[in-house]
Amino acid sequence: MAALKQITSLTKVFKAMTATRASRVLASKNFYTYVNEPGMPIPDKEPCWVKTAEEAVQKAGLMSDQKVYVQGAAATPLELLRGLTQVGKGSDVRNVKLYHMHLEGEAIFAKPENAKHFKSISLFIGGNVRPAVNDGRADCIPIFLHEIPKLFYEGIIKPDIALIHVSPPDEMGYCSLGTSVDSVRSAVIHSKIIVAQVNKHMPRTFGDALIHKSHLDIALLHDDPLPSHGAKEPSKEEQLIGKHIAENLVDDGATLQLGIGSIPDAVLSQLKSHKDLGVHSEMFSDGVVDLVNLGCITNSKKKLHQGRIVGSFCVGTQKLYSFMHDNPFIEMLRVDYVNDPRVVAQQPKMTAINSCIEVDITGQICSDSIGTRMYSGFGGQLDFIFGSAMSEDGCGKPIIALRSTTNKGASKIQPVLNLGAGVVTSRAHVRYVVTEHGIASLFGKTMQQRAHALIQVAHPNHRESLEKSAFERLKVMPEP
Repeated sequence: MAALKQITSLTKVFKAMTATRASRVLASKNFYTYVNEPGMPIPDKEPCWVKTAEEAVQKAGLMSDQKVYVQGAAATPLELLRGLTQVGKGSDVRNVKLYHMHLEGEAIFAKPENAKHFKSISLFIGGNVRPAVNDGRADCIPIFLHEIPKLFYEGIIKPDIALIHVSPPDEMGYCSLGTSVDSVRSAVIHSKIIVAQVNKHMPRTFGDALIHKSHLDIALLHDDPLPSHGAKEPSKEEQLIGKHIAENLVDDGATLQLGIGSIPDAVLSQLKSHKDLGVHSEMFSDGVVDLVNLGCITNSKKKLHQGRIVGSFCVGTQKLYSFMHDNPFIEMLRVDYVNDPRVVAQQPKMTAINSCIEVDITGQICSDSIGTRMYSGFGGQLDFIFGSAMSEDGCGKPIIALRSTTNKGASKIQPVLNLGAGVVTSRAHVRYVVTEHGIASLFGKTMQQRAHALIQVAHPNHRESLEKSAFERLKVMPEP
């Protein structure tokens, strides 16, 4: 009888805990315990299926002063954002805050005429909201990528509505977050209402990507191809950067972190003779597909997730999305795990390749702003630079790669950073800086030696002026 009372009591507690999504996670000092998290089906619950995005937003109860979380990258729910904007304007809501990482699409909500209705708050700034941020109509939160989920776990951001983008449910009722897991799980666990765009074009991925349909409060069937970013042909300078890195800094059996863009693609194109490479990266793009098909990426030497590519979000072309669909070779995991420097440090020969906007002659790296104008965000750069620098096997290689000049010919290696430029990676974290002119190895070097090494990889047209400026700053000529 006592046991039956105890079971009844526990059942009441469980029901109370699952009554609202805000109570799905219990935080402790050192870890988070998931309660009825999105992988667990909720008995006898189905989403409310609607026919239009406007109906979805109306049923979610959009009101002034609410907080809305939006999934990003290739999984940006563009149709739901369109409906949100239309309903918000039509009902004249005010001061609705949209929290998101980089979003794809036009971002109509961030247009000047919608400033009274919506305010974009970026956790990583994309090009579609950059003008709004720099004009003061939007804002951003400087934060390491691996710490974004803490904003939800610790109650700093409490979303009223989450807009997400998923694959159709399978026969067991499970949808997939597909191309973007990153901070989505932490956000939906703490959101009062979850609204999903269900799209047959969203690849079904594994790892932390699964979410049961019973956790979706409102669902809209809307099939559109995902945003696609084809790789540009790397310039001659970028090809040289890729060659320097591939031939000198990437070993067989290395674990790679690479972003998206011409320089990562240039590096990947030079790795076709390498063996047993692994991938542990917050994001990846089309370049990995060819290396997998050639047998260069096997993940066989990895200490964690052996035999699997690990990522958290991605943007690419249909080639990449088709490769990801139902592919157990890929695990899409939450970003507070993937980007945790302590996890990164455990990977063998961890080689992190990141880019930047400018670097000064002491090795300070600016990656998020052009002077005072915000451009992107901290992202995962320091997560991986620091993680690879503290690698447990002592073979990590933290790399900053950049062209020596801008498109207008200005030097990206400067005597001092531009006024107002933010330091994303400190001079103490930097190990290698690579341009088309070579590799500057900075670890253990003095200020004078660093200046000398960086000037040697600057564009020849700027070296003399950099030497003069270095003398003025350091009171002595840089020396090797």
